[in-house]
Amino acid sequence: MGPDDVAAAADRIVGHVRRTPLLTLEGGALGVPGRLALKLDLLQPTGSFKVRGATSLLAGARVPPAGVVAASGGNFGLAVAWAARALGHRATIVVPDSSPASKRDPLAALGAEVEVVPGVYADALDRADHLVATTGALRAHAYDDPLVVAGQGTAAAEVLEDLGTVDTVVVAVGGGGLLAGTCAALRGRGRRVVAVETDGCPTLRVALDAGEPVDTEVGGLAVSALGARRLGDHAWAVRDEIHVALTVPDEAVADAQARLWGACRLRAEPAGATALAALTSGAYVPDPGETVAIWVCGAN
Repeated sequence: MGPDDVAAAADRIVGHVRRTPLLTLEGGALGVPGRLALKLDLLQPTGSFKVRGATSLLAGARVPPAGVVAASGGNFGLAVAWAARALGHRATIVVPDSSPASKRDPLAALGAEVEVVPGVYADALDRADHLVATTGALRAHAYDDPLVVAGQGTAAAEVLEDLGTVDTVVVAVGGGGLLAGTCAALRGRGRRVVAVETDGCPTLRVALDAGEPVDTEVGGLAVSALGARRLGDHAWAVRDEIHVALTVPDEAVADAQARLWGACRLRAEPAGATALAALTSGAYVPDPGETVAIWVCGAN
């Protein structure tokens, strides 16, 4: 997968998904030196970047009469429900009970059937796969479907067009769909990709240490959005394109959330502030003159 796949996804989603703004900050903003630009995908219709991938999938795949089934901690479910309504399809969303009500409650309002199961994302995925097998519905995987991954990469393509000069992009990682899509969009263009996880949701870190994706326990502040137990295959395939993979504690994420509100009046969810936390905590220190784009990817 590469820039051409991302460009095709951009054509599929145009008119459905917002081209979100890029906020370039003054030097020293948020307590971080250097030139920072925030990609504000928390302003998408469903409050996160995942509407890009969901719309790319439903606009690019054949959707059977049974509709689409997705497992989600909340954000991808909202995205699939929104895209299904926009494109005229049925949607069933399986949500773990660990997901906050703020992410579960709007699903029915978007017209989706909602099933809540005990556990975390992996438990919801097992149930969703059972429904796909028994109903013939389209399976919508939150981070390991090529059409979804290409859709997530459209955010990076917009940054390249809007910012002009960018040296490094910083993205949060759960299952890795945004990471894989970002690498696809930037492939061959000489930009660095910094991957950031929370200490409680270290699927990429665990995979790198093990030499392959493996299951790991997840928890903590950002678990509802970053709580995949295993890194996706698409993200694993781009591991050699990552400049550095970092983890940050929940305290750093909460601090980044507070800084975003204090300096920019942006209210991001924990996952939406995880990429920024790498810079505000000092886990990633830009070089002098380095231009860094940071994904503020969710607000739910």
